[in-house]
Amino acid sequence: MFVGSIRNDSHTRKVTQAVMRMAPASLKLEIVEIRQLPFYNPDHEQSPPPDVVAFRERVRRAEAALFATPEYNRSVPGVLKNAVDTGSRPSGHNTWGGKPAAVISVTPGQYGAMGANHHLRQSLMAVGLATMPLPEVYIVHAGDLFDEKGEIKVEPVAKLLGTFIERFAAWIEMVLATIK
Repeated sequence: MFVGSIRNDSHTRKVTQAVMRMAPASLKLEIVEIRQLPFYNPDHEQSPPPDVVAFRERVRRAEAALFATPEYNRSVPGVLKNAVDTGSRPSGHNTWGGKPAAVISVTPGQYGAMGANHHLRQSLMAVGLATMPLPEVYIVHAGDLFDEKGEIKVEPVAKLLGTFIERFAAWIEMVLATIK
């Protein structure tokens, strides 16, 4: 799981953690931290920084990728786009290609970070991720979702996320079965 907000107590991270608790036993979900990645720079490809090498290896080992993004100025946060770019380079060594993926977007506002969701989907398509088409998940009013224990207290949102993660598990199986 790749979280586009690097703030420790972000709504996006909280939604991601809730999804992890809802996941079926068949999924082993982990958050891959991206805050430490330097900006992608082709000049470093002959000798990539250790954080880049470790990140690419972690992506390479993953069978799937779940992205959770807030929206910054109707787009994806730079740190998340940087992670996508870092994993796709250098040319011919894309660590993302062919993997099943899914996107959740989260906002304290009312539009569900739809712009970020769609921009991210475009980038994921460009790097060859097989992104789950449905259900699309746009979480609104994220500041009102959680109880004091960090659990989602809004039943329709909890139900949507439960359905989403079950379908993502099925999507992973389907995509992996077609490429093996």
